[in-house]
Amino acid sequence: MRISTGWLIGGALIALAAPAAAQAQDRETLTEALVDAYRTNPTLTAQREALRATDAGVALARSGGRPTLSAIAGLDRELSRRGALGSEAQDFNISVGADLSLPLFQGGRVKNDIRGAKARVDAGRATLRAVEGDVFTQAVAAYLDVIRTRSVVQLNQNQVEVLTTNLEATQDRFEIGDLTRTDVAQSEARQQLAQSRLAGAEGQLAAAEETYRQVIGDEPGVLAPPPPLPPLPDTPEEAVQIALVANADFEAAQAQALAAGFDVRVARASRLPTVSAVGSGTYVNALGNAGEDVLGNAFPNDGSVTSVGLTSRIPIYQGGAPAARVSQARAFEAQRYEQLVAVERAVVAETRSAFAAYEAAQRAIEANKVAVAANELALEGARLENSIGTRSVLFVLDAEQELLNAQVDLVTAERDAYVAGFRLLNAMGQAEAEDLELDGGALYDPVGAYREVAGEWFDWSERRYDGPVATSTVTDAERPQGVTDGQ
Repeated sequence: MRISTGWLIGGALIALAAPAAAQAQDRETLTEALVDAYRTNPTLTAQREALRATDAGVALARSGGRPTLSAIAGLDRELSRRGALGSEAQDFNISVGADLSLPLFQGGRVKNDIRGAKARVDAGRATLRAVEGDVFTQAVAAYLDVIRTRSVVQLNQNQVEVLTTNLEATQDRFEIGDLTRTDVAQSEARQQLAQSRLAGAEGQLAAAEETYRQVIGDEPGVLAPPPPLPPLPDTPEEAVQIALVANADFEAAQAQALAAGFDVRVARASRLPTVSAVGSGTYVNALGNAGEDVLGNAFPNDGSVTSVGLTSRIPIYQGGAPAARVSQARAFEAQRYEQLVAVERAVVAETRSAFAAYEAAQRAIEANKVAVAANELALEGARLENSIGTRSVLFVLDAEQELLNAQVDLVTAERDAYVAGFRLLNAMGQAEAEDLELDGGALYDPVGAYREVAGEWFDWSERRYDGPVATSTVTDAERPQGVTDGQ
């Protein structure tokens, strides 16, 4: 069961970005960032190449049931002849030949090889979808982290400005004897603490922007607030039900277990006889050096032979190797099914964890909104009471710090809620390129790539490789001298 979300196109925007970003005209959207990641993220492009390698496994399996043709050519020179073979050595002999073999029965090995290879292709496609979802989740987190840390930097910048103004006002009041040196020291300490926190926030912003650059592939510009998430399940049990049907990691594990079952059948085939149709032809030429028999009659200097027939290999005793192969394949199959249970557990845990994180973040948002409003009112009252002498400077400083903390907690909770909601979509198998309806051109077609490889007959065909699809994030200023892009 798959639920198409289509949530990235259109819809109202949540108010998470800073006001300056909200007023910008040319803003990068989350959709555009995800398109960039989809096209150029190296983790994703490498997984596509891994799937192509898996696709080639089908062609390899099919080749085991196809005819083989080989040519043989030889050139030799006799150095000596003695006894019954004659007294004169021949100069040169040349021989050419061809062997043709057509497998007729392989004990079921080829058939099950092909089935196993196709099951691994299914697993590879599911893994590619899982990697897409993981990369998109990383991209969403990176996008929201930049927005959050920019908001936190702006809040801290505002706090520094406010505390600097407070410090100046406190010093002025100290000069006229209205406040004590203790009040000045408290204001100065808070102003320097705000400077320290601003420096820390700017460091976090630099780290968030570098993560964005790593995942998405370019520097973050002015980012638009993300669109709202689609409706999510009401209960964790409902979310788990969806995940166990559509989660790509779970689908990949199921396909790998199925492929391991076919491997057991391949191993069993080594006990059975094989039958092949064969044909051969050989031509030999003594290059003009014809011999003579005892009566002096000349031998012809060339000759040829052709043959066709059936050949069968009937295993009788192989030292226990077939039984060992079957036991090994059976153990690998059992391992895959044990791993399937492990993946199932992981899917359940991730789904319930993301659901709980989303619910907790939603509650935190509501609480922090109330806290921000209450702290704004408390700060206004503290300033008024300080102006008439009923509240100390320290009380005002505490109120300002509590308001800043509530504002930071609010933007953090909004970021956490969005990322957790997207994690939940990913766990349910609904955060892949097809679900997001990315407006960035045609999506990667794994079926088309499969057709290019899996049905290949010609030995000399070869895919051209023009270099990485993923883009480098190294700037000209960062690149060592004498090193060009791609080296």
